[in-house]
Amino acid sequence: MAAKTDTEVIIGGKVFTLSGYESEDYLQRVALYINNKVQEYSKIDAFRRQPLDTQSVLMQLNIADDYFKAKKQIEWLEEEISNKEKEIYELKHELISSRIKLESTEKAMKAMQDEISAYEKKFLRMESEIKENKK
Repeated sequence: MAAKTDTEVIIGGKVFTLSGYESEDYLQRVALYINNKVQEYSKIDAFRRQPLDTQSVLMQLNIADDYFKAKKQIEWLEEEISNKEKEIYELKHELISSRIKLESTEKAMKAMQDEISAYEKKFLRMESEIKENKK
């Protein structure tokens, strides 16, 4: 198990110590995300006029909304990946089938070419026999 990480971050101008089993970089990115949300909403007059507890709930709702949208996008992307994997499997299967058909066709073509070559030789031999018989 990874070692527990403690790191100081600044959120909304206050210093907090975050602890977790994630890297310090990750914890800093989480704090940066929260800071960006605080800055984004502190620019909105209607938000600033709300009591602090209402601001906190609105911020939590917005973060939860971001979470659920991201989760939905992940599910969609996972479904897309699954569909693409199925498509790749089907294309590989089709490619293998096509290769087998191609090899079969090439063998048949080679056999026909051999047969044509044998008939041409037979034709030339008969032609030569006819010429000799005419003499």
